[in-house]
Amino acid sequence: MAPHPLARTAARTNRTLVVGAGLLVGFVVAAVTVGRVESIGLTRKDPARPVQSLALRVDDGADGSITLRDAADDILVATVQPGSDNFVRATLRGFAQARLRAGLPREAPFTLTRFADGSLRLDDALTGRSVDFGAFGPSNAAAFARLMPAPGAPR
Repeated sequence: MAPHPLARTAARTNRTLVVGAGLLVGFVVAAVTVGRVESIGLTRKDPARPVQSLALRVDDGADGSITLRDAADDILVATVQPGSDNFVRATLRGFAQARLRAGLPREAPFTLTRFADGSLRLDDALTGRSVDFGAFGPSNAAAFARLMPAPGAPR
């Protein structure tokens, strides 16, 4: 039994359609390449300049508290009591666990940096881990901002 004449034509792809789709894909690839090379339609933000830095040494207390000290002069920056400042506790715990997994010493300080645009970032030079607090919203960023007073302000 011979197939129906319409079934034979439905199985064939229209050559014009294939050529058109290929040209469309080629145009899109060319347009994206030109746009990237020439920076057309891209916005770039220059990295902010660091204006203040604090080396934080973190110590666990017997009562579950965490003490944060300025590693340069051993001045107490803050004490985080159990059940309070959960974002600070969770962030520092994550950094400490990364060091523990890597077999690195826990005594080395973390670096809290304030940038000219007001943003804050916590870095661990030993693991290479970094957290930009702008990604977590203003209230969580403020939890770390209070650890670093404005330049020239007393603690």
